[in-house]
Amino acid sequence: MKRPIFESEHEMFRETVRAFIEKEILPYHPQWEKDGMVSREVWRKAGEMGFLCFDVPEEYGGAGIKDFRYNAIIAEELWRAGATGIGWGLHSDIALPYLTAYANAEQKKRWLPKLVSGEWIMAIAMSEPAAGSDLAGIRTTAVREGDHYVVNGSKTFITNGILSDLVITVVKTNPELKHKGISLLVLERGMKGFERGRKLDKIGLKAQDTAEMFFDNVHVPCENLLGDEGKGFYYLMSQLPQERLHVAIGAVAAADAALAMTLKYVTERRAFGQPIGSFQNSRFKMAEMKTEIEIAYAFIDKCIVALNAGELTPEEAAMAKWWATELQNRVADQCLQLHGGYGYMTEYPISKWFLDARVQPIYAGTNEIMKELIGRGMGL
Repeated sequence: MKRPIFESEHEMFRETVRAFIEKEILPYHPQWEKDGMVSREVWRKAGEMGFLCFDVPEEYGGAGIKDFRYNAIIAEELWRAGATGIGWGLHSDIALPYLTAYANAEQKKRWLPKLVSGEWIMAIAMSEPAAGSDLAGIRTTAVREGDHYVVNGSKTFITNGILSDLVITVVKTNPELKHKGISLLVLERGMKGFERGRKLDKIGLKAQDTAEMFFDNVHVPCENLLGDEGKGFYYLMSQLPQERLHVAIGAVAAADAALAMTLKYVTERRAFGQPIGSFQNSRFKMAEMKTEIEIAYAFIDKCIVALNAGELTPEEAAMAKWWATELQNRVADQCLQLHGGYGYMTEYPISKWFLDARVQPIYAGTNEIMKELIGRGMGL
């Protein structure tokens, strides 16, 4: 089914992205999965192609394009190709909005050009060993001393954790005020006392450098405070809907790709003298998944339009994230089952799709939290 939200220029951009992935990512991604991270070179090449930070104004080196359809195309094509180690979405769709919305002119001039070019890579550090979805429960502190803050604490599950040069870090500047005492500080690579921990060994997303971070009396200039002190929780709540929509977009694209590879498999694989796709169970399963994916695209596209118009609500983003990631896992599981024993073999891509899908209902707020948000939005 044609998706009417995309115009000719978007489809031309999609072809460019696909060609880049085919040439610059897929030949190297298996090695990156072994290494636990991608190369910095692919980031610089992405910057040269204009794939990073679309909405950064031209004065800072960006294209000044405020159209999330382009961001959606990047997310879809990476997930569709299984290029799950590429952290461009975290960089451009999730972390960057905090800079474009809350950074002052001096900060934008200092940071944005190198983020657009891919010379610098960005991360956002929220989760801690004892605080995941409960942001008000974070323990990392930032105590102001004159012209700087002294940061102590730790973070975990940080995407782009090893490669990142700028890290938007969620801290408590006034622990007694709970969520009203949360602020955002930008930590930079090389700051004394700022250490990266180990690359975390995950069951999926193997090429994505997910890491721990440790802060031991890190002196962060007050010039690196993002926005106003004590407004961090508000800033996070304002930007999370786009993050959740980003996750949902990739989830549906991944489900679509899993279905496509399974259709090819059940057409070619034979049992009892006929293709296994010709059996009623296979046909019904494939029909159900195809229908659900088309329905998901319709809702996701509606959300993209709403985001572009500044009308996407937190509850709608939560619906998209919950439904799409559950669908992704359901489709990956059913497609693996249709592959039979071969689905359990790592040489068949469906096994990777299955493993990469599992984290999607967990990060960006667990799906249980998404249901809470939806329910509260209904007045319950």
